[in-house]
Amino acid sequence: MKYDYLVVGAGLFGAVFAHEARQKGKRVLVIDKRPHIAGNIYTETVEGIEVHRYGAHIFHTSNREVWDYVQQFADFNRYTNSPVARWRDEVYNLPFNMNTFARMWGVKTPAEAKAMIDKQVAEAGITEPKNLEEQAIRLVGTDIYERLVKGYTAKQWGRPCTELPAFIIRRLPVRFVYDNNYFNDDYQGIPIGGYTKMVENMLEGVEVRLNEDFFAKRAEWEVCADKIVFTGMIDEFFGCRFGRLEYRSLRFETEVLDEENYQGNAVVNYTEAEVPYTRIIEHKHFELLCQGAKAGTVPKTVITREYPAAKGESDEPYYPMNDEKNNALYARYKELTDAQPNVIFGGRLGQYKYYDMHNVVAEALAAARAELG
Repeated sequence: MKYDYLVVGAGLFGAVFAHEARQKGKRVLVIDKRPHIAGNIYTETVEGIEVHRYGAHIFHTSNREVWDYVQQFADFNRYTNSPVARWRDEVYNLPFNMNTFARMWGVKTPAEAKAMIDKQVAEAGITEPKNLEEQAIRLVGTDIYERLVKGYTAKQWGRPCTELPAFIIRRLPVRFVYDNNYFNDDYQGIPIGGYTKMVENMLEGVEVRLNEDFFAKRAEWEVCADKIVFTGMIDEFFGCRFGRLEYRSLRFETEVLDEENYQGNAVVNYTEAEVPYTRIIEHKHFELLCQGAKAGTVPKTVITREYPAAKGESDEPYYPMNDEKNNALYARYKELTDAQPNVIFGGRLGQYKYYDMHNVVAEALAAARAELG
């Protein structure tokens, strides 16, 4: 059978594009090298709990069109992302807000908190931040940087903060109010029943083949459809002819515990450099508590420790290293796409960008509309 579109990757970008193409009457085949759909937002039920297998995923957006779009495929709960950070034996609220400042310095008012930050910034002598360390100090002062940013960020990216670009930390929320909501978006939540079910609904009526590696049978796949939607690594598509783009990867340790409530929050960050993992996720809090159920309604709990690492050849890529060197390398690969009119590149890996889920949906919809009309 000849298809109109071969979609490589059953993650969010591929699923949205496949759904839109099918709505237009196109013949679509989706393949994925993993044994499941939904890519990195894959969830599965363990002990009655929806477990986020590849790290915490909270859908948030201020784009009403995107929010309305995903509502077609799932009912979302009212989960609000309010992580906390552990440094040694102390616990602080994230994002950095008045609760954080009160715990750190004993201040009571926004004016006192701003004065403390201004004093530390002045003492550091930073005017034009040249790297992540200087940008972080400029935002929150030296105390918070040393305790809650420095170790965590170095673990996450595998480099000292002085070697990381300043823009990475600019998205970090800093608020002079007593509000623990991490995201500053109009809409936020998690699909009830998990992301896998949401992606299943997107792919309803679309042919999907799992455990299929595009590169293992590339010659066959390239002739099975008129066009390809490629959501894998762009450098791999071109045989890494200019060299490999760098990514950070993650290793997950998940365990079931015979207790009702391990840490009292869905996400707890561990900010000390000496602790090898960056955070512990307790999955039941993504759904059960925010829906009004008590933790005791499910007698066990599931936790996951996240260990960041450099990406090896067999590891999954998670975070593009969007520094100057890698962005320049991506630009060279991007030029090659002009000679590929029958290939659409999308998603974090295909476009080498740090996209949140709402960005992926928006990009996939834009690509589908440009292609399908």
